[in-house]
Amino acid sequence: MPLLEQLELILEKRKRRDLLRSLVVASPSSIDFSSNDFLGLARNKLLQKTYLKELSSFPNPPLGSTGSRLLDGNSSYAESLDKFIAEFHKAESALIFPSGFDANVGLFSSVPQHGDAIIIDEFIHASVHDGIRNSRAAVITKFRHNDIKHLKKVLETVVQEIEPQKNIFIAVESLYSMDGDIAPLNEIVEVIKPFNSYLIVDEAHATGVYGEQGRGIVCELGLERKVFARLHTFGKALASNGAAIVGPKLLRSYLINYARPLIFSTFLSFNSLIAIDCSYKVMTSEVGNELRKRLMRLIHLFRSNIGLPSNMLLPSNSAIQGILIPGNDNVVKLCRVIQNAGYNVKPIRSPTVPVGKERVRVCIHADNTEEQILGLINVIKDYFIQQNISKEMNNYQIVSSKL
Repeated sequence: MPLLEQLELILEKRKRRDLLRSLVVASPSSIDFSSNDFLGLARNKLLQKTYLKELSSFPNPPLGSTGSRLLDGNSSYAESLDKFIAEFHKAESALIFPSGFDANVGLFSSVPQHGDAIIIDEFIHASVHDGIRNSRAAVITKFRHNDIKHLKKVLETVVQEIEPQKNIFIAVESLYSMDGDIAPLNEIVEVIKPFNSYLIVDEAHATGVYGEQGRGIVCELGLERKVFARLHTFGKALASNGAAIVGPKLLRSYLINYARPLIFSTFLSFNSLIAIDCSYKVMTSEVGNELRKRLMRLIHLFRSNIGLPSNMLLPSNSAIQGILIPGNDNVVKLCRVIQNAGYNVKPIRSPTVPVGKERVRVCIHADNTEEQILGLINVIKDYFIQQNISKEMNNYQIVSSKL
């Protein structure tokens, strides 16, 4: 069978399972409850003004980076930004990568040595999976999501499977992208102490939102010296692109030499570096503080008014909320109803999440209004009443069809 026919057949099978992906463009008039723009900086007037002013201060800025960081893509601006990010996140060093995916792949594929072990939270990001797939680790295993007791059991088993003095890497996210829950980092740090272990924390969804001035959850908990490496991305709350690995100075040097996505990828353009710098300036300002406070108020507004039974609403106090509706068909159906009402949300289907845990992912942003939050809630409530989806809906109190 010719290759294109093989590919077509594979896509047809995916389509029959209602899993076919496609690129979509959200309606300009739709209200954003989907993107990772948690602070609303992507359209923030102050950030736009700050960015344009900084860009204009360079009389002849290059349009592109012209190469990887190891060739001609590096600059004194990039080096200064590395140093600022390291200091801000209270680390010895930082190294900017073209993307968070590249950073995770570069880190996990190169740092674990022959005979080492990697233990991941079962809900860790796909980029970590791709990284460890290319690593030299002898043992790769996982523990149940945020389950400290199971992590300890897995550690005790792994120690028996590797040679003495070999390293054990534990990979978690500080805030998980699909469930919106926070890792018990204090407990994790304690349980891994007796082992020759190195904790790596992906702060992609926490950067800008948690901690003093948006430093992240590791800094909020004062665990900087107990975490080996952290990933901070700039494409979510910071409304830019790229990411940085922060950690020991020696780690930075090692990644420069061995992280293939850094070595063989064209680096971020100069204007992208300016955008990152300006995003940090706004994020750390009083405006940033007010945006974080407003975001938390809107999250509380959503959760206190949605009124769903506990088995239908994920227990998240973050900007990432999830409405559980088992079955890919069911979750797509609700999502379309919400989208038709003018609210941009996305269905999260299995196998992206476990079967039976399909959900509509709702992301709340600091620039959403209270009216938008309550309008979204009304659409969801009306849908559940009409569909009579859960027996528990008998206990579901509707304040009004028009909150």
